[in-house]
Amino acid sequence: MVSGPLLALRAALIGLFAADTGLARLMGGRVRIHDEPPPGAPPVYALFGPAEMRDDSVDGALRHRHSHALILVARPGSARTALDAADRMAALVAQSPLALAGHTLVLLRAAGIAVHRDERSGEARTTLMLEAVTETP
Repeated sequence: MVSGPLLALRAALIGLFAADTGLARLMGGRVRIHDEPPPGAPPVYALFGPAEMRDDSVDGALRHRHSHALILVARPGSARTALDAADRMAALVAQSPLALAGHTLVLLRAAGIAVHRDERSGEARTTLMLEAVTETP
């Protein structure tokens, strides 16, 4: 079963990141990417943040423009732990061509990195913003 381009892109990103031992080391031994904060899980882990997919079709080609946020939760007292993991993810995105199930990846890039502190918990968080363009045959 073929999923939509947004889910196909997420699955490809999970596969890319999970295979990297350097990223796993930065995240405490294994790559953990979740849809919502796992109860009691120690940082560093990543959360799928806001995502948007818009139609970008051109000349009969079914295309979509994506923006995705990956939010990395830092270890207490160390914003750097999340920054290091976000930097590694950005490098992986820049170096590695991805294959998407049922779709073609036209463009994928790290568009930016932002650091902030969660007002409720006081945790440092780093957001990696990704931009992509996909085509569906």
